[in-house]
Amino acid sequence: MSSPAVSTAQSSSLPVAPAEAEHLAEAFRIFSQASEELATAYSELQGQVAQLTEELAAANGALRQQYQEKAALTERLTLLLDALPAGVVVLDGAGCVLQANPAAQRVLGESAVGAGWAAVEAGALEASETPGEFLAGDRRLAVAVTPLDSAGGRIVLLHDVTETQHLKTQAERNQRLAAMGEMAAQLAHQLRTPLAAALLYAGNLENDQLPAASRISIAQKTVARLKHLERLIQDMLMFARGEVLGREAFAVADLLADLAQTFEPLARSRGIDFRVADASGGGVLTGHRKSLAGALTNLLENALQALDQGGRIDLDARRDGSLLLLSVRDNGRGMNAETASRLFDPFFTTRAEGTGLGLSIARGVARAHGGGIEVVSSPGAGAEFTLTLPCPTL
Repeated sequence: MSSPAVSTAQSSSLPVAPAEAEHLAEAFRIFSQASEELATAYSELQGQVAQLTEELAAANGALRQQYQEKAALTERLTLLLDALPAGVVVLDGAGCVLQANPAAQRVLGESAVGAGWAAVEAGALEASETPGEFLAGDRRLAVAVTPLDSAGGRIVLLHDVTETQHLKTQAERNQRLAAMGEMAAQLAHQLRTPLAAALLYAGNLENDQLPAASRISIAQKTVARLKHLERLIQDMLMFARGEVLGREAFAVADLLADLAQTFEPLARSRGIDFRVADASGGGVLTGHRKSLAGALTNLLENALQALDQGGRIDLDARRDGSLLLLSVRDNGRGMNAETASRLFDPFFTTRAEGTGLGLSIARGVARAHGGGIEVVSSPGAGAEFTLTLPCPTL
């Protein structure tokens, strides 16, 4: 039984062959080299981790600072929006109200947030006679819409111009009153001349020996002078008031038809070729129809006074975006630049029978409708008066 154990002990102490020793040494060398490389790689990895940790900490610090700055900016903007006297409404791409500051909520109501802007606008705002301005109760607001981003968002600004409009109206009134005061002496002369003529004619009617035919002629002249006085006084009152009462919607074609019916017989009796062209595309105006017709009639009568028999007057209506241009053009004598620059001054006239208020009233009517009036003329080349009015597209 003991002999196998002795045999095993003897075999374990046998010497290792040289080839195997070399293989073992090579294996230990490769293992040592791999261990060193692993240690070096681990050390480098630790360095990279430390560096990335520092960079991440710096980035987190920068992001935290940016977040704090943006939070502070958001807070300041919120305070600013809350303090603004103007209303600010933010719309999304679908046209719904995302946000409204307190000023906007006071006008539109707190329920406006989340609702569609079209419904909010229709319920709280009423269009005025001036484009871009709306009425909200007793307040007048200027509304401006600005694109916000590529997704279709918009910002709506509601600016209260009630006091500005009041001051503007008051300033225009003061300007008119100042002009009336400066021209009081000339007005007195204009009133005295037709009044003296009317009194003279009326005095002749007291003559019992006056033939019936002469009596009729003098009576007609008296009435004509009194009508001139009446027209002068009416023009004075309209100029002093300087406002257009009433608000109605009417087609441009109907306005032109009324003017043609009124003015064409007069032009025909003077031998004047009168033509009307409507290129308004079915445009519709909103305002005081009678005042606009009166302003255009003044322009037509001025053109008639500048023409001799055989002349021509054109009344045109055309569109220019959201504006309507009504032009009265003649091929008459025209005027120089100095005269043209004074045409709209109150009481300035080149006609012996003129009151000098017709064009001033026409300009006042145009401005009351949110428009204006201009003239282009030169000696011998006629004149063109253009009345510009807001006329939004349908």
